Amino acid sequence: MITREEIANVLDQPVYDGDGNKIGDAKHVFFDDMTGRPEWVSVKTGMFGSTESFVPIRDAALVQDHLEVPYGKDQVKGAPSVDVDAGGHLSETEEHRLYDYYGINWDSVLSEAERTDDDRFATGPGTAGAAGTAGAAGLAGTAGTAGTAGGRTGREDAMRREGMRGDEAMTRSEEQMHIGVERHESGRARLRKYVVTEEVQQTVPVTHEEVRVVREPITDANRDEALAGPEISEAEHEVTLHAERPVVETETVPVERVRMTTEELTENETVRGQVRKERIEAETESFTEGETKNARDDKRRGGK
Repeated sequence: MITREEIANVLDQPVYDGDGNKIGDAKHVFFDDMTGRPEWVSVKTGMFGSTESFVPIRDAALVQDHLEVPYGKDQVKGAPSVDVDAGGHLSETEEHRLYDYYGINWDSVLSEAERTDDDRFATGPGTAGAAGTAGAAGLAGTAGTAGTAGGRTGREDAMRREGMRGDEAMTRSEEQMHIGVERHESGRARLRKYVVTEEVQQTVPVTHEEVRVVREPITDANRDEALAGPEISEAEHEVTLHAERPVVETETVPVERVRMTTEELTENETVRGQVRKERIEAETESFTEGETKNARDDKRRGGK
């Protein structure tokens, strides 16, 4: 269970579920008006913390630098929507609806609150004053205040007023802008292979045979061959001619490997937003000579 002393270590810290998934950041802690104990924590979820979900803090644990709750990320994000700015309190209806959503028995919460309230009253006015101070701090914005477990009582209001008398300081709060990034698909790239036909031109040498008539005079060396045939006759001699011609063949051979890789490039992008801040100014009021504070107060209330 988170104690009051640990609240400062909870605010603006990451909130994780039991499986180690980050849900968001703790924004406000709400106390129970009757018991004075932390009861709810609101978690900023969604892009740039645009959504605020309530989750019980009674079974949460502070682990190193983050808060761990025994509820799943999706369950917390799906919690009923609650108006956080409604006077710094949860209505009884809203709180009842949240308890039902998280499966917490409302009667057991009410009984526990009543027992704690009785114990606090038994300890004397000093304890009551401390509880009242806690309620005032919640109203000032340091940590919001939850609605009563079973409706407010006159005794509880008296304790709050008693506790507020000793603290006349105001708490000034301001919003802080937390910027994050989310990864999304920006496009797709693919490799596509297709076939094209190109005209290729190449010069190759080719040869062919042509007939050339060679005449030789009769000599002693060829006389016998020349006189071997008939003296006068008709004859015919045939020679086969040859020629080369280009022959085209294609062969498929691998020439390169092509693949795609991705690389991340980082660039700076300016993000603008609006945050609200509280300002505290002092106002003074002077009295006329002889006028007392009581007379001034009566005049302000319309007295004479």
